Amino acid sequence: MQLAAIIVSIAITVVAVALFGRATVQIYRFVRLGQPVPAGTRTGDPTQRTVTLVKEFLGHTRMNRWGIVGFAHWFVAVGFFSLLLTIVNAFGQLFQADWLIPIIGDWLPYEIFTEFLGLMTVLGIVTLIVIRQLSKPTRAGRKSRFAGSKTGQAYFVEAVILIVGVCIMTLRALEGVQHHVTGWEPGFFASYPLIALLDGLDLSTIQYLTYFFACLKIVTSFTWMITVSLNTNMGVAWHRFLGFPNIWFKRNADGSTALGALQPMTTAGKEIDWEDPAEDAVFGVSQVEQFSWKGILDFSTCTECGRCQSQCPAWNTGKPLSPKLLIMSLRDHAHAKAPYLLAGGGKDMEGNEKATEEQLKDVPASAIAEAERPLIGTAEENGVIDPDVLWSCTTCGACVEQCPVDIEHIDHIVDMRRYQVMIESAFPSEAGTMLKNLEKKGNPWGLAKKQRVEWTKEVDFEVPIVGKDVEDLSEFDYLYWVGCAGALEDRAKKTTKAFAELLHMAGVKFAIMGGDEKCTGDSPRRLGNEPLFQQLAQENVAMLNMAFGEDDEDESTKKPKSAKRIVSTCPHCFNTIANEYPQLGGEYEVIHHTQLLQHLIDEGKLVPVTPVDGLITYHDPCYLGRHNKVYTPPREIMSAVPGLRQQEMHRHKERGFCCGAGGARMWMEERIGKRINNERVEEALSLNPDIVSTACPFCLVMLTDSVNGKKNEGKAKESVTVVDVAQLLLESVKTPVDPEPEPAEEPEPEPAA
Repeated sequence: MQLAAIIVSIAITVVAVALFGRATVQIYRFVRLGQPVPAGTRTGDPTQRTVTLVKEFLGHTRMNRWGIVGFAHWFVAVGFFSLLLTIVNAFGQLFQADWLIPIIGDWLPYEIFTEFLGLMTVLGIVTLIVIRQLSKPTRAGRKSRFAGSKTGQAYFVEAVILIVGVCIMTLRALEGVQHHVTGWEPGFFASYPLIALLDGLDLSTIQYLTYFFACLKIVTSFTWMITVSLNTNMGVAWHRFLGFPNIWFKRNADGSTALGALQPMTTAGKEIDWEDPAEDAVFGVSQVEQFSWKGILDFSTCTECGRCQSQCPAWNTGKPLSPKLLIMSLRDHAHAKAPYLLAGGGKDMEGNEKATEEQLKDVPASAIAEAERPLIGTAEENGVIDPDVLWSCTTCGACVEQCPVDIEHIDHIVDMRRYQVMIESAFPSEAGTMLKNLEKKGNPWGLAKKQRVEWTKEVDFEVPIVGKDVEDLSEFDYLYWVGCAGALEDRAKKTTKAFAELLHMAGVKFAIMGGDEKCTGDSPRRLGNEPLFQQLAQENVAMLNMAFGEDDEDESTKKPKSAKRIVSTCPHCFNTIANEYPQLGGEYEVIHHTQLLQHLIDEGKLVPVTPVDGLITYHDPCYLGRHNKVYTPPREIMSAVPGLRQQEMHRHKERGFCCGAGGARMWMEERIGKRINNERVEEALSLNPDIVSTACPFCLVMLTDSVNGKKNEGKAKESVTVVDVAQLLLESVKTPVDPEPEPAEEPEPEPAA
């Protein structure tokens, strides 16, 4: 038996190592099929990137958001790499049953380390197996985060980890028996019960058991290696290797998620010059090889855990988009097409084949067939990604926020949208109206620019207008960027007037633009119309720079001495001006109105005094919360208002649920599944609130529409209202408290006669 175990173990090891080496080279070549990225964008600040990688892996900073799952996964992940020496030990035990690794084999700290991690790896994987079984699609259906994942592959990986973990603990017990452990010892604290069970067996039986379990451990480990080597698209296994480079090359070296700004469009690794684009420039992505190499690495790293899917508002309301299934589809398509691409295959700008028949003669027919599939197309067209999947995305960022290996879903979705809009002109028809209005009038409603300042006539104080009342902003604390919704949409105008009145009451000097400003470009950019965004943004940047004036530069920093401060009531404007206008030379200090209001309360310039009675629940706008991490100020404002009782919805802050308006969905009909705003409002109404508050004009519109619909259906009490937190604050600050009447003085008793 010993000889057979040695032969089998060595043979499978040689085959596995050879195949794994080949697979590693294949994946490297495969990832390099993607397009280059602008220099430095993925490699800048290597020290910080390394620190981020160590933090995310050893700290499991993203996984640990999921409580027991993250705790269990930590031991499985760390055990995989930390217990590699147990394979060395197993090889030695094949030749000599009581063999120990030289020097450290019987070193107490090493023994305790191996015992502890071996035990916790077994307990960890058992925990994950139980969680998967409790959440499997046959139980939870579409609500299962594992719906659509390759279950067979997951079961195989779980079985391998469990078997290897059991083998480690059994070999530890057999080692203890052979080294005469007769009582409980620290070095065998976990395996001692098994030692006591095996202690009565004769030496030859113990040796045979050692050979068997050592061989089983080796064969199981290298069977896993052979399997993953032959399936390079097996994300549930390969993520434990590819996760490291994927995290290291993430967009932001400091570890922050790939949210906020969209990346500038590139072609051949360079940003597109929109004034004079190259003749061979590629606009968007229509073939999988047009994704960047980081995109290809993203696809290959997906572990199919389904955290993104569980948080996605589209998937949770019956739509075809699952961020997980989208990434899996792109991965499987890319891997299947890889032999064709590696042989030189591909299409030129006119759609002609670039490779010769001689180059493609050895390419498998399956790879050529995969190459013929359109990247975006319906099931009838044999498309990889259905258009309904593409247009269901609200770009809320829940997928990116939750992904434990830092996949950048939104960037890939928008890249595909860009091709559809710019080259194919294929997008939901109702969005076309919004685009035409932006092109002609500079706002989504197509209203005259003079209407942008009409709201100023509805307040009882002067609102200075740049270019009309004042020449520039040099004498003002802030430019208030009102935005299209804040100036033109009736419900959002209430927020605008409330905020302006609060600033006036607090003595903050502010001015607004005069109506010549355009939409910031948030919606067209996320729809995929990058040229229109560039046009709108460049005009706004030029206008803003002129409004702020040419400040003298500080000699030490070469930056303007006075801050260019902008405050906005719209998170979409806030995000675009703060995070995307710097791409076009617009460097400003931008804050959201809730941040400024909280500051004014803290300084005592705004004092809420009048109680606003009722139960309130707050909806986190995606572009304020997840995209820009502003969670506290709105809640602090509500806490300052006397009388309000706050209660959080189940999904809030990082896991807040979208209203359905982001990603240009504000301008598109929801024809598939349940309306996202209805899903959100039902969650809010389940708390039986008096007030639903938010801090975004898009959210205000979506939530109000749904609440009104629920009232008409008799599913919401008539008294429930939807308001911006600025309106709440104004109500409490503005209305004076009636003084309580002083008690009347009792007349002094008359003296007795």
